[in-house]
Amino acid sequence: MGILLLIFGLLTGTALCALVGLVGSRRRLGFGWTFVISLIFTPLIGLIVALVSDPLPAGEKRWGCLATVVGILTLALIAFLAVVIFGTGAAVFAL
Repeated sequence: MGILLLIFGLLTGTALCALVGLVGSRRRLGFGWTFVISLIFTPLIGLIVALVSDPLPAGEKRWGCLATVVGILTLALIAFLAVVIFGTGAAVFAL
């Protein structure tokens, strides 16, 4: 059970980094660098760095709809793993 919680924590942290990356995709820093900074430090530090960087000029986009797709897939994966982890845990405790 401990390894499943570790995997869930890592995936949740990665999802938070992806969400911070979405914020950075509308900035000069971009999705990639914001995501990497969030992975190396914490999502909170990545969010602060993204918000401090300059916004993109009006009408300019970097990732388009791909960032939204990545965010939705990440959240779906977290939901699936939560069901698997907590569903398995409930089955183990029922025994």
